[in-house]
Amino acid sequence: MSARLHAPAFTSFVAPAPAMYGAAVPSRRDVSPTLFSAPRTRAAAPATRPGLARRLRAGVHGAVLATLALFSGASQAAPATELRLDYAYYSPESLVIKRQGWLEQEVAADKTQVRWVLSLGSNRALEYLNSGAIDIGSSAGLAAVLAKANGNPIRAVYVFSRPEWTALVVRKDAPYRSVADLKGKKIAATQGTDPFLFTLRALHEAGLARDDVSVVNLQHPDGRIALRQGQVDAWAGLDPHMAAAEVDDGARLLYRNVAYNTYGLLDVREDFIRDHPETLRKVLAVYEKARAWIASHPDETARIIAEESKVSLPVAKLQLSRNDFSQPWPGRQQVDALQAAAPILLQERLVKPGTDLKKIIDGLIDTQFAPRGAHGG
Repeated sequence: MSARLHAPAFTSFVAPAPAMYGAAVPSRRDVSPTLFSAPRTRAAAPATRPGLARRLRAGVHGAVLATLALFSGASQAAPATELRLDYAYYSPESLVIKRQGWLEQEVAADKTQVRWVLSLGSNRALEYLNSGAIDIGSSAGLAAVLAKANGNPIRAVYVFSRPEWTALVVRKDAPYRSVADLKGKKIAATQGTDPFLFTLRALHEAGLARDDVSVVNLQHPDGRIALRQGQVDAWAGLDPHMAAAEVDDGARLLYRNVAYNTYGLLDVREDFIRDHPETLRKVLAVYEKARAWIASHPDETARIIAEESKVSLPVAKLQLSRNDFSQPWPGRQQVDALQAAAPILLQERLVKPGTDLKKIIDGLIDTQFAPRGAHGG
């Protein structure tokens, strides 16, 4: 019997794109926070203390129950009535889960309605999370750090991929042979995303400043078109669009650096973690199911990517080959990588001077849902 048969109906739509640091996306919640707003938190209810006249045995029994409640208190939280999460062409797991209907099946008993939203880039996913339009979204690690530093109320609870999903791309006949050759040239990049931050780090490594080039802010698919049409000299690509540019347009990767590609993180709003931890655990269980399925069904996964992203099968296979799904739980390894990458945010004044990025990163990486001993190496 198909996993879809008894799952609740779900909707899927492309949310309208708000200004990057401005207007909120329309939401079913009656809120409209900006990027710099912090969520209101509920005061914790005061703990009750057993009466002193209780028998010792009853007191011990109560203490045991209280201790068990402390470690299983999440199970008392009500399941979400609606689960709003994104799917993204750069997140193969999300495409597989959506196609297979596994999440609808997993939360059917809770009568949770699943609502899918397409994110075209980390900037979109993080905007939707900040506004409350979605509860769970897919972004690059350094983009998530930037967003959290600017007030986005998120934590990263899962690593959906360790990808090489970005590089600096030029046309096949371009004369450039190094990043230094791009001085004075136009580079297309989507602000607030890993490719944009990758570009800044590549420029710094080549001894160039941001002002030495002209960065043209275009969403990822538009950047590819602008490169192909000669409107820009280079493009900070993102898969699957970058893979399509290579396979279909003959584009060339001018500069690659896997270390400058930060992890693909599953970010969750803090209020959702607080209010619906059990629903979140079910989401993570389905992501783990998808991760295992991808490993044993690479050809079927590529077909799903191709069909969902509307790219050719060779493009989808190239994209899939640039993903490492082996370390799904965030921890020390992600913290170290993000701390190594974070100085660019201060150097380029993308965050307020004096921002404690170590504190931001420590607050972003959330290991509470990881299995014991599986905290990202």
